[in-house]
Amino acid sequence: MNLPELLLLAVGLSMDTFAVAICAGLGLPKVGVRNMFVIGLYFAVFQAAMPFAGYMLAARFAGWVTGVNHWIAFALLGFIGVRMIISGRKKEDPRKGAPAFSVSPRSMIPLALATSIDALAVGVSLAFLAVDIVPAVMYIGVVTLIVAVAGVKIGHIAGVRFRAKAETLGGVILVLIGARIFLEGLGVF
Repeated sequence: MNLPELLLLAVGLSMDTFAVAICAGLGLPKVGVRNMFVIGLYFAVFQAAMPFAGYMLAARFAGWVTGVNHWIAFALLGFIGVRMIISGRKKEDPRKGAPAFSVSPRSMIPLALATSIDALAVGVSLAFLAVDIVPAVMYIGVVTLIVAVAGVKIGHIAGVRFRAKAETLGGVILVLIGARIFLEGLGVF
């Protein structure tokens, strides 16, 4: 996986975080630099840790599946991407009954975990592709931090109108990366 593909993967993974960060920005009574970075760091740490965990688990079994790794990567990224697209297309009003948002660990850890579950599956895919995991998780973490901080600020300023579009875009990016990996595995590229 080259640098532009890694960057696109990081952006795709961070779109769930972006959507949640927008909602967080909407629910915060005041958005200061501290709150934006606390939220961003929670998301970044989880988004970087989950692919690392998936990579480590899958690395033990990579020898068994090297002949079908492109199928596995395509299936995982395609599934995640399609799920994000479907979620982004749902019509819902996140403002309806939304309580004030809190940056406490009790609020942030479940959100960060929920938005990073997909990254665990991506880590499995990265192991099958023999991607160098340290730079990959660093990119994912840094991009997620930037995207989350921006999402909190945008959410506070503009509301939630970008949530569905961000999630849909992230899903499309993951599906396209999965398709490229699949075609590459078949020898098309």
